[in-house]
Amino acid sequence: MNQTNKAVGNYRWTICSLLFFATTINYLDRQVLSLTWSDFISPEFHWTNNDYGNITALFSIFYAVSLLFAGKFVDWMDTKKGFLWAIGVWSIGACLHAFAGIATSGIITGNWFVGFGGAKEVIETISDTALVINVSVTLFIFARFVLAVGEAGNFPAAIKTTAEYFPKKDRAFATSIFNAGATVGALAAPITIPFIAKSFGWEMAFIIIGALGFVWMGFWIFMYDKPERHSKVNAAELEYIQQDVVADSKIEGYVPETTAKVSLKDCFKYKQTWAFAFGKFMTDGVWWFFLFWTPAYLSSVYDMDSTEAAFPLFILYVITLLSIIGGWLPTYFVEKKGMNPYEGRMKAMLIFAFFPLLALVAQPLGYISYWVPVIIIGIAGAAHQAWSANIFTTVGDMFPKKAIATITGIGGLAGGLGSTLINKGSGVLFDFTQRNWSMINGQSLLEKYPQFLNSDAEKAFLKEKGVANIGEFLKMLSESGDTVVNGINSGYMIIFSICAVCYLIGWMVMKSLVPKYSPITDL
Repeated sequence: MNQTNKAVGNYRWTICSLLFFATTINYLDRQVLSLTWSDFISPEFHWTNNDYGNITALFSIFYAVSLLFAGKFVDWMDTKKGFLWAIGVWSIGACLHAFAGIATSGIITGNWFVGFGGAKEVIETISDTALVINVSVTLFIFARFVLAVGEAGNFPAAIKTTAEYFPKKDRAFATSIFNAGATVGALAAPITIPFIAKSFGWEMAFIIIGALGFVWMGFWIFMYDKPERHSKVNAAELEYIQQDVVADSKIEGYVPETTAKVSLKDCFKYKQTWAFAFGKFMTDGVWWFFLFWTPAYLSSVYDMDSTEAAFPLFILYVITLLSIIGGWLPTYFVEKKGMNPYEGRMKAMLIFAFFPLLALVAQPLGYISYWVPVIIIGIAGAAHQAWSANIFTTVGDMFPKKAIATITGIGGLAGGLGSTLINKGSGVLFDFTQRNWSMINGQSLLEKYPQFLNSDAEKAFLKEKGVANIGEFLKMLSESGDTVVNGINSGYMIIFSICAVCYLIGWMVMKSLVPKYSPITDL
């Protein structure tokens, strides 16, 4: 009997829902810092944009390098155990952030057993603000390292699971669904995290959100197994899942897949690997920039605190949910237009690559209302997630299942390097433009306050004024009646312009490297 006449089960969508919730938790954990540092953490530890940029940039490096090994680890441990290790480690890392204040107090003054509130009181008595900055930043970097090592396993494991449970024609749609967890996590974060931090302290925000991963692990243990041996997957569904084995066997030169392990060195022989890696390098940093810096953008440019920014950020990520179309469009091209999966995917990705160009006008039109950049960033974010769902599934199109996590890890490494550049560059650029391009009553900040020409004099001056950084100082001047032009606005304009063109550049290089469908059969 043909599979179309059988009752095909739907357990694969249950597995997809688990991937969705894992990705949601993944992005909630990442967002806690971006939504608490400006209002709660920076005043306590005297951080600047550059300090925050260093932390986010190093997180990107840790995440990138870890992805390379996480892919191999997931292929080696296989999906079930690999995913459990990943989410367990990142949940521990998420909770570790909460104890940075206590550790700062203990390292500098020897007061270890003080509690969260006591640690803050001890830190307030420390006159050496540079020491507080250095110790606290180092501790947060360590916590981000643990978080990054664990989180690096999420996408290799999720993409591998998708390849196990879905045929090629459905993988972009399935990936767009679980990848929407990134948007839902980012959407839920601003309406929960700032309010948890305000009510119970920023430390409890890390602990409460971090603990969600341990809950997910219980569901994964009891609900996942390979489809060919899962009691919930009936014969018709298994036949549907494995339909590509029959189709690929008809390709000239086809070699049946083996279970032999794949080496990293062999993976780099293929243009398909380089195409995927370059596409990730050019575009991952854009998403990370929007994720890490949009709360700070609304604070710096529109003077919103984290609770005031909650609703605009919520709407921004609601718009990003439009990315679900990104998984449907290639299926439409395959089923209605007769394209092969890769051809349909690349055509969809080209369409999505044009939407981020709107970011070119986000800052120039921002004078109308903060809703203009919020909506534009939301559209750009939706385009990114649609692009992301498809670029991930190009790996499943081209490579055998045994190599998918490894190739995903290689692309993740490239994407992480791109993210590192944009996050570190943003922090440096924002501090530079704020210091060098800001104007007070028509006079440059440095001319009016030469203290900012020397870092030690700057720290002493800011402490004397009772503010943590230049942004707070400019805000204080504005509230006192001075006419202030914050130079950081120009910094955001520069970064938005870079983000706008990354996707078209990435697509053109990918298309030149792999112009047509060319699956790997000799790996």
